[in-house]
Amino acid sequence: MEILAVAIGVGHEVVRLSAEEAKFQVNLFQVIIAAANFAVFLVLLWTFALKPVSRMLADRKARIEQGLQDAEQARRDRENAESERVATLTEAREANEILARAQKVAQDTRDADIATTKAELDRMRERAAAEIEAEKVRAITDVRAEVADLALRAAGRVVGETMTSERERRLVEEFLQGSAVRGSSD
Repeated sequence: MEILAVAIGVGHEVVRLSAEEAKFQVNLFQVIIAAANFAVFLVLLWTFALKPVSRMLADRKARIEQGLQDAEQARRDRENAESERVATLTEAREANEILARAQKVAQDTRDADIATTKAELDRMRERAAAEIEAEKVRAITDVRAEVADLALRAAGRVVGETMTSERERRLVEEFLQGSAVRGSSD
């Protein structure tokens, strides 16, 4: 509308100037038609060219803003992923350390159990050897006493009387000890 007002103002000025000068004549009808044509041209240009171009620019601006938002989100996601990766690596290192300590404790426990078992077996072997030795000594003592009794009975039968005196028993024991010493040296 302002353009039409300017055009009309220009038209009036032209008419005034043409009246002042006879050489220059302006057809007012032609000026109004030209101004109307220009206004229609502007409306058509706005409707068919400027509106789609401005819509296209607005869409492009929106896509660019969305792209910037997506890039920012991707940057944040990358930073979060990096921090998660570092946290996961830290947890994995801690888990490896715990596993290594557990394996060391298990190995130490196993070694201690093996050492304890070996010591127990050695004690059992020594105890068994001591029991066997004690049983052997007891058996030998029993056999000697039995042999001494048999020898005294046999000697009593040969002599015809019972040998009960302490001196005779000592003689038999000395004889048996003497024969045991000779038997072990053979």
